[in-house]
Amino acid sequence: MSASSRHLGMTRPLPIAAAIACMSALVFPSAGAAEERSCRGSLGAITVDNLRVPQGTRCELRGTRIQGTLKVERRATLVARNLRVIGNVQGENARRVAVRRSRIGGSVQVVQGGSALVRGTRIKQDILFDENRRRVKAINNVVNGSIQVFQNRGGARIVGNNVDGNLQCKANRPRPTGGGNNVQGNKEDQCARL
Repeated sequence: MSASSRHLGMTRPLPIAAAIACMSALVFPSAGAAEERSCRGSLGAITVDNLRVPQGTRCELRGTRIQGTLKVERRATLVARNLRVIGNVQGENARRVAVRRSRIGGSVQVVQGGSALVRGTRIKQDILFDENRRRVKAINNVVNGSIQVFQNRGGARIVGNNVDGNLQCKANRPRPTGGGNNVQGNKEDQCARL
């Protein structure tokens, strides 16, 4: 590069390989970027990266495999059987979340919504029901973490769960009912006798 070119702010051209790499990064998404699919209606035995139940819709899943996370949005309904999720099932302000006979690699978290049911499911982490307006139920599950039931207003039924962590219930009205829970940690507060 000549001295006059440097003074004019001109720079050396990029090597061809570097230019191609820069253009590829802009045009093609990285292999690590997971796709998100929406469910309106029903899905069967397919595999998806991440799944979202959009606001106000209903989704039924039978035998679906999810490599990432399942999110249930405001006023949406999820009814799932034989589901396999590597990550979490998350419902915030959802109308209803029902998961039966499934395997969840993370947690099931239903907060500030309507009703929730987790039945006959293996969960690697926790079940959390927090500030829901309708009845929540955890029945005959195997939970490697804890079951936490806080500030729900529609009643809670907790029956026949095997829990490696704690069973924690607080500030629910009415008090949770149930029994027959095998808890390795502590049964606390409103769930002390369940």
